[in-house]
Amino acid sequence: MTYKHTNSKGTDYYLHSKDVALRSGRRQTIYYFAKSPGLGAVDDIPAGFMVVENQRTGLPILKKK
Repeated sequence: MTYKHTNSKGTDYYLHSKDVALRSGRRQTIYYFAKSPGLGAVDDIPAGFMVVENQRTGLPILKKK
């Protein structure tokens, strides 16, 4: 089951992850929210992170604790 966050405006967002290559050649995992579940959807929030919401736009953001 994909992790779903419903913001204060009632819109559902689904957590996704993706491995990217940085300019230095190092690989890093990025996390982002999308309005529909798709390729790269994540089942749960990674350890050490929490979901916060942008007060102006209502977009969820994954932030380190």
